[in-house]
Amino acid sequence: MNPNDIIAAKNSGRSIPTADLHAFINGYVQGRIDDATMTGLLRAIYDHGMNSDEIYTLVDIMIRSGKQLDFSQVDEYVCDKHSTGGVGDNVSLILAPLLAAAGLKIPMISGRSLGHTGGTIDKLETIPGFRTDVAVDEFQHWVNNVGCGIMAQSDEICPADGKIYALRDITGTIASIPLICGSIMSKKIASGIQGLVLDIKIGNGSFMPTLKEGHKLGLMIQNIGEHFGVKTDLVYSNMNQPLGRFAGMWCEVQESMDCLKNNGPKDTMEVCMKLASAIMIQSGKANDENESNALLINLIENGTAYEKFEEMVSTQGGDLNAAQHRPQFGTTIKAEKDGIIQMMDTTQIGWGLVDMGCGRKQKNDILDPTAGLECHRKVGDEVLIGEKLFTCFCNNEKKLKSGVEKISNAVSIGPEPVEISLFYN
Repeated sequence: MNPNDIIAAKNSGRSIPTADLHAFINGYVQGRIDDATMTGLLRAIYDHGMNSDEIYTLVDIMIRSGKQLDFSQVDEYVCDKHSTGGVGDNVSLILAPLLAAAGLKIPMISGRSLGHTGGTIDKLETIPGFRTDVAVDEFQHWVNNVGCGIMAQSDEICPADGKIYALRDITGTIASIPLICGSIMSKKIASGIQGLVLDIKIGNGSFMPTLKEGHKLGLMIQNIGEHFGVKTDLVYSNMNQPLGRFAGMWCEVQESMDCLKNNGPKDTMEVCMKLASAIMIQSGKANDENESNALLINLIENGTAYEKFEEMVSTQGGDLNAAQHRPQFGTTIKAEKDGIIQMMDTTQIGWGLVDMGCGRKQKNDILDPTAGLECHRKVGDEVLIGEKLFTCFCNNEKKLKSGVEKISNAVSIGPEPVEISLFYN
């Protein structure tokens, strides 16, 4: 197997034989193939795609590169949720304990920041002591006892994907549908789940700007799920503006807790209920969305869902009371004229948050747990000149200035009324 020949074949539009794909990826994981050569293959896949057999092979390689969780001995339905990534998307932090409170098992293997989008693991690690790097056996024990757990991808679970994922983040190869599908589904299948709901973000703040691209991704994900025996439901949600009121690091954890206490933003709660209902119906816990919503709202209102969040945090070593993340610097972005917010460049907002310390431009960048923003107005809202649009905050004045410069230019105000839907068909 000559790596350069494989890259050349893919660049010419030919498919990669199964044995060669195995040899290439295993060689990269084991250090025989360097980052530069792997980048060549990733860019070839980004430019020319992969056929179904190549994708199934890619997923299988990633799964077999590490250990797999086994929940075959538990009676409860084992399931998970995944989002393709957005800004202000803290739904995983809410959904895992909520569904566990409903009697399901939720083993979440989540990622760190990718491009302009935040990472579930980065957010959770703002909780002092919270452990995300954990052995598979211990993680499975947590899920069996608590009902849910959220761990980082480790050297034990899909290490091939872990190494490739980190490289994609800094090589401009994030928005490749085959690579996205391989990354998502390898981790989900390796986690031993029976069912999955996928939140495919559509819009200018997502990796799938159009519904057509989202449908293409969804079909591929469903095909992979069917191939590997995982029930897969799809939800298409709007990412043409940040989700919720806060976007960033610790501030998103706080907002998640508010949601579990029945005090969360309307849009975030609607997305949570939509995704949770898909799993509740899939598992047989509810017959339809109305029944599911009634059951889940009761778990929130009676405090059971938040108690499950606290139990998950405590089990994973976290101490919510020790979280003292007070940003040293902050500034407000105000409307420069009267009118109606026409649109937000959500990717630009995301990159502004990255500048402030919520994401990485290099593998070893250190994040700022205090960093984030509060979104005071949304698309379609009327504003007057001087009214607050965003409040931005972090612990580094220079980084704050850089982020604010991006975010200040991300909002368009005009005279026309604007309607925005949270979900697509």
